[in-house]
Amino acid sequence: MSSITQADAQPAAAPTHAEGPPAVPAFSIVPPLGLVLAAVILVGLIVAVALDATWPLDFMHVVFGSAWTIIDLFVGLIVGPILGSLSIPARIEFTVKFMPKMVVLMPAVVTATLVAGWQLSTKLGTNLTSYPDHGWVVASMIVVGVMAVIALGLLEPANIAVLVELKKPRPNPAVIERLMKRFVYCSGITGMMQIATFVIMTRLAS
Repeated sequence: MSSITQADAQPAAAPTHAEGPPAVPAFSIVPPLGLVLAAVILVGLIVAVALDATWPLDFMHVVFGSAWTIIDLFVGLIVGPILGSLSIPARIEFTVKFMPKMVVLMPAVVTATLVAGWQLSTKLGTNLTSYPDHGWVVASMIVVGVMAVIALGLLEPANIAVLVELKKPRPNPAVIERLMKRFVYCSGITGMMQIATFVIMTRLAS
């Protein structure tokens, strides 16, 4: 009897509560260092356009066009599958460190690629209808135009939306996952389209 009485006297286990929102580390949507890097890129672009010389324009177009391609392929084909295999806390920690940099970096890279490419094409006369391979140049412009729309019209809004959601007191993991999938898939698509531009550019160069 005494054992039963002692067992009954023990306090009942505390009821389990529903798991709260995922913990989100402190972060800035627009990192100051990213703004500095973007400013350096845009200043270099302005100088290259002002000089109106072939080499600076060629340098800006090739370097940042290659950077655009590498980033898209890396995010779509490597980061995406790795991110999908991580736990939710690990995904959040990676996202708050990676995505803010992309907010300011990608618009600067895309702008430098497009502006330097157009200025270079104008200087060399390859955008004129009299240019023998004008059809290839038009094809390149169409591909790059579609990629720019995806990068600035889909990738950038998805990136910002993810970070805004993470700033909320109770971020919704389902919303974050959906937006991250859009970001990764669009990066992969633009990366594959970048390969088409390499085919066109090498065809023109040869």
